[in-house]
Amino acid sequence: MNIWLEALVVRNTHRIPAPSGPSGEGAAVARQFDAALMSAGFKLSGDVLRALSGLSEQTVRSLAVRTLATVRDMAGDHVRHNSYFRDFPRNVPDTLDFWLGLLHETMQDADLAPAARESLRGGVLNLLTLKGYGRYQHTYEEMLAAQDELVAAASDRVTVLHLGRGLDEEAAELYLRLAESTTPLGEEDLETLGKLAAHHASGPHPERIPVRENRAVINRVRLALGAEPLVDTVTDVLRLACALSDGDVTLQEPTRFASMPRPTRRALLAALDGVVRDDPGKLGDVAAWREPWKRLGERLHPHEYPKWAGAADVFAVARGEKKAPSFAARFEARLASGDLAGAARVAAGAPGMLFRSLDRLLRLAPDSQDAVLKTAESVAGRVSGRVLLSVREHLLNRAAETGGTRLFANRLGLGVAMPDTRPPLDTAAVERLSALLDEEIRGRLPSVGHLVVAPDALDVALPLSGKAAGNGLGVLPRGSMSPVDGALLRFFVYWRQHETRTDFDLSALMLDDDYDNPEWLSYTNLTSVAGEHSGDITDAPEGASEFINLTLAKVKARFIVPQVNIYCGEGFEDVEESFFGFMLRDAEQKGRPFEARTVRMKSELRGPGRVALPLVFLRGDDGRWSAKWLHLHLKGGTNFNRVENNRVTTSMLLRGIVERRFLTVRYLMDLLGAEKTTLWDGTAPGGPVTFIGLERPEGLHEDSMVYTPENLGDLVPA
Repeated sequence: MNIWLEALVVRNTHRIPAPSGPSGEGAAVARQFDAALMSAGFKLSGDVLRALSGLSEQTVRSLAVRTLATVRDMAGDHVRHNSYFRDFPRNVPDTLDFWLGLLHETMQDADLAPAARESLRGGVLNLLTLKGYGRYQHTYEEMLAAQDELVAAASDRVTVLHLGRGLDEEAAELYLRLAESTTPLGEEDLETLGKLAAHHASGPHPERIPVRENRAVINRVRLALGAEPLVDTVTDVLRLACALSDGDVTLQEPTRFASMPRPTRRALLAALDGVVRDDPGKLGDVAAWREPWKRLGERLHPHEYPKWAGAADVFAVARGEKKAPSFAARFEARLASGDLAGAARVAAGAPGMLFRSLDRLLRLAPDSQDAVLKTAESVAGRVSGRVLLSVREHLLNRAAETGGTRLFANRLGLGVAMPDTRPPLDTAAVERLSALLDEEIRGRLPSVGHLVVAPDALDVALPLSGKAAGNGLGVLPRGSMSPVDGALLRFFVYWRQHETRTDFDLSALMLDDDYDNPEWLSYTNLTSVAGEHSGDITDAPEGASEFINLTLAKVKARFIVPQVNIYCGEGFEDVEESFFGFMLRDAEQKGRPFEARTVRMKSELRGPGRVALPLVFLRGDDGRWSAKWLHLHLKGGTNFNRVENNRVTTSMLLRGIVERRFLTVRYLMDLLGAEKTTLWDGTAPGGPVTFIGLERPEGLHEDSMVYTPENLGDLVPA
């Protein structure tokens, strides 16, 4: 049994590969397995229970142990979540009273008092000098003993695990889905693709690999097998070199190129020569990555292979010895000369660049709009579906009035907001371009007979990039909206440092309708009318958790913004492990600070910033709460980040994303052109359907096509 492969399938598909083994009477153990899963918020489908019932008890027991470990990790239940205040959320003290109490205890301790006095002499109280501050004062078992049992509720999360096909079939399907993705994958999915590519080295092989990063990962495996890499640009070869050096195939971070054996050097140089020989104009791509090319040239020694002159030209361009203007340079030159129609014609050679530049061209060329739009219409069929959808979403946010907020979020999730000072686009041009995009997208979508859509999926944003969503349980793409039904909202963060003392601080910023009048819960403000903070943990060699509990009926703010601030120590990319999530409970449920079956979302914390903003909770005019997914980071300071200090920046970012309109499942539903469209009401139709929802429901016809957040990106056309 390939345990890691099975875990990948369960995690990424919510299916259990069809189990095999000796026949037997496994029904009783299967029911026990199902009950154990329910404690973590999961459940076996009827098909899985029936399949397990005919197997031996030992086979079922082994599968149960493996699957339970996987799903507990998915929900964040694989670690022990303690809280600084043992009775949390009960008996959380007032912040000032708490600090003064610790100060009093410290002054009674002859060993600790001098450091505290020295701190006070400087006019600032160093909390770390206080007795017991920032470290658990009780064991995990003592915390459990102080908590009431969780009362089961119908609202608890239940994620159904369905029966899959054999492990090899499920793994192959997952591999092909990731490899053929039309949108960039997130970091974890890209790593998964690499593992699956190596496992399926002998096949099956993807028919097409639209995303360049995916191509680099798979080319690494092809090269190891002696096959030619799949490349059609010089940058494809650069990405492959990064992959071979265990570097960043997205080219966002510098790669330290490793020494390469002669066969590898020959393969890379031959690939470069082939690209340039077929189209010398592709040398224009070199300038965008001039420095990485220079460093790679030191490893490949192109001067040793004079027969590949095209490869030598690549490095000559990188060193500035040979001129090769890029599309972008030629485009900018036309713009500078005032030839807007000519600039559009130049950009048509790279249709994606043309479409990404349309806003600028239409603003600068009021007299040439017809020529620009005709050029766009002539090449629309050569533009990727992801770019078409991105431009369509962009047009949704180009209102006739100026004065809004413009949001920028890079591939790494760092967010910046600023006033939108661009003049409006011509209404007729926007309508013409929007109609073109809608028609082109409609023509690329799959044909659908009976379309069934779950109402709670209508406002899920289309995943135009896997980098705009974290990996985890219940995670939706940036811009998605989902309802929040519960009396108690509880955030949690867990981290375990790698080497250096690391202090993550969980905080919640609350803002009014105007994104103002801030109130917060954090280690500097442990209690408010609406909620409680579990207490500050400042060192996590064995792992640490912090919680914030909010009674939603008492929250007066319009927005609740949970955030994780790195006060000091290792970053999100450097710690051994870190994740954020939230739970929902009924008022009477009680229970431990962390209960897996109440977890609605759990996401890995990854990103280059020092402040993480996973999502925001919004109260509607009807008083109901919803979550809108952010997946953003603030750069923050190297140390001492606090919610009080970044509230202005957070408020601006929040305005930018709350007021931004995103393309959602609702938009695609109107374009799919189904013969029949119905909303899911809990009753499965008799025949095959195309279903879009947050989870696959039981009872669907076996030939149905199902889209859930795990594979929603498959709807983004190529």
